[in-house]
Amino acid sequence: MSSAPTTPSIDEAAVPGAQAHSHGPGSPVPVQTRSERFASAAHSDFPEVTGRELEWRLTPVAAVRDLIDDELDGSPFPAIVSEADGVTCEWIDRTDARIGTAGLAEERAAANAWSRFEKALSVTLTTEEPVVVTIDRTGADSTPRAAHTIITAKPNARGLVIIDNRGSARLSENVEVVAEAGSDLTVVSLQEWDDESVHLSSQFGRVDRDAHLKHVVVSLGGSVVRVNPSVHLSGAGADGQLLGLYFADAGQHLEQRVYVHHIAPHTISRVTYKGALNGQGARTVWVGDVLIGRLATGTDSYEQNRNLVLSDGTRADSIPNLEIETGDIAGAGHASATGRFDDEHLFYLRSRGIDEQEARRLVVQGFLIDVVQKIGNAELEARLVAAIERELEAVEVV
Repeated sequence: MSSAPTTPSIDEAAVPGAQAHSHGPGSPVPVQTRSERFASAAHSDFPEVTGRELEWRLTPVAAVRDLIDDELDGSPFPAIVSEADGVTCEWIDRTDARIGTAGLAEERAAANAWSRFEKALSVTLTTEEPVVVTIDRTGADSTPRAAHTIITAKPNARGLVIIDNRGSARLSENVEVVAEAGSDLTVVSLQEWDDESVHLSSQFGRVDRDAHLKHVVVSLGGSVVRVNPSVHLSGAGADGQLLGLYFADAGQHLEQRVYVHHIAPHTISRVTYKGALNGQGARTVWVGDVLIGRLATGTDSYEQNRNLVLSDGTRADSIPNLEIETGDIAGAGHASATGRFDDEHLFYLRSRGIDEQEARRLVVQGFLIDVVQKIGNAELEARLVAAIERELEAVEVV
């Protein structure tokens, strides 16, 4: 894989794709920090998944075993990309130098997808005028598939890219996002799959000097949906905002594992994920890792995950982690909370003549819409508000 261009003062060993790791799975050398985790594009480089591994122990492995180990259809996954000035779209060969510049697979399922795809969908933004691009992907059947997507914002480009996932699918994929110097890019990964769908997605971001990346994960549909964003702030002044919204119904498993690596100095990150759970067997998993590297002086970072439990029989796992390798930072912190309704909010609404059931719905709606309003696109925000309202209409909030 080719190396990503970096700020000269940054240690190249810290930049994704710059060099191979010195030890792999099973090595007697223990992984001391999150950035040392083994990475490879080859499925065979990773040991078999037992379900006891740190990265798999909260996932229903049996439900996704075919995506981890079996042959996958690597032909181009059906996608329609909207046209816009200053945007190019093409299918590129797996040997293209752009592949692997944002990151590399860190677990067996992602490596399986990386090994199987035939061509990658490349979407490149070059315009400094804000532009909106939609990648419309509608699954058609339950055939296990592999996919690879690269989204690039060239220097000073501005834009919003929406990956719109709907229909029925069994999909394992890797998504690379590159925000080059001075660019301002928003990427929204929207999962509104049919109930039986299974989706594993590893998403890698590289943010160069003075660039801004807003990465949003919205998971509302599917049986098992696991989206793992990893964002590397590799250039001085890089800014990463990672947002997430999810609503788990009965029997649904929604999982997000978020990683932010502050590599360069004076970088900023904000991570906010919010979810709601309703129904027997509704399950969510959120793991948040933030690593402030030894050269990342002046870093300002904060991550939080909050879950609202709407019924009995649900489970929300929330695990924030923070590693700091330099003492010269502007600030760093994390927070996690899982609980039921705020009685003060309910009392306030009921005291103004709103019945209890409606008051509870309004509290849930306000809790989740807080994330939606940070996306910055009125049309998409309206669509997501309507989707949240449909979720609330389908359940009894108790």
